[in-house]
Amino acid sequence: MSITWTAYRRARRRSRQVWALLLILAATLAAVLIWFFSSGQFELAEPTVAGPSQAPVYDPAWMKPVVPVLPVPEGHAGDVLEGLPVKGRANSDNYERSAFGQAWQDVDRNGCDTRNDILRRDLAKVEYTQGSACRVASGELHEPYTGHRVEFRRGPESSKALQIDHVVALGDAWQKGAQQLTAQQRQSLANDPVNLIAVDGPENSEKGAGDAATWLPRNKAIRCHYVARQISVKASYQLWVTQAEKDAMKRVLASCPQQATVRPG
Repeated sequence: MSITWTAYRRARRRSRQVWALLLILAATLAAVLIWFFSSGQFELAEPTVAGPSQAPVYDPAWMKPVVPVLPVPEGHAGDVLEGLPVKGRANSDNYERSAFGQAWQDVDRNGCDTRNDILRRDLAKVEYTQGSACRVASGELHEPYTGHRVEFRRGPESSKALQIDHVVALGDAWQKGAQQLTAQQRQSLANDPVNLIAVDGPENSEKGAGDAATWLPRNKAIRCHYVARQISVKASYQLWVTQAEKDAMKRVLASCPQQATVRPG
């Protein structure tokens, strides 16, 4: 009888230990799932080299910031988003790219046009065309919208593989306040390094004039930075957002509530 009782007590003790272990495993799994679906998926997908979210917006050694309408506000992007006006789209029938000035001017007067400034800023292992200290001939990019590595080679066809994206598309800006800006302010918006990133050509073409409600980068690791950059530009140039756009931005920022605005410095 004593042997049976002893075996019973041992079995109960082992059972309690097994249940305790299962509870610990379940709690650990729950914590991992909560982390993954809140911010972990972005951390796991983080690029292995510096991308737009880590690199400076401009290098004061050879670039100068343009003069925006207002300085980019400091603080959390979500807080700045709450201060943006919410309106519908204005008429776009009268939109022309020329309203934002000639493409890729040397607006900061550093001797290089804006496209080459951004290529030099965003690419690694940059080489220049013979006899030039400005014209980028080749380089490597950890492309932010796909997360893939891209090699850039200047040429009539190969240059199209890498484009400079207006994070806030000019067509979108035109429908959300840019029509009220002066010609000089629109030129600044089109050439502002805060609003420009070197990206995959096909991805940029797919985006078109889309806002956050209609297009987001496939690479989820860059979405928080991408949305924060759009908010920064819109606040700096007094542009508005639609309700659908604001809702989409808030969904992205819910996973990164501490995401700061993107400032030239």
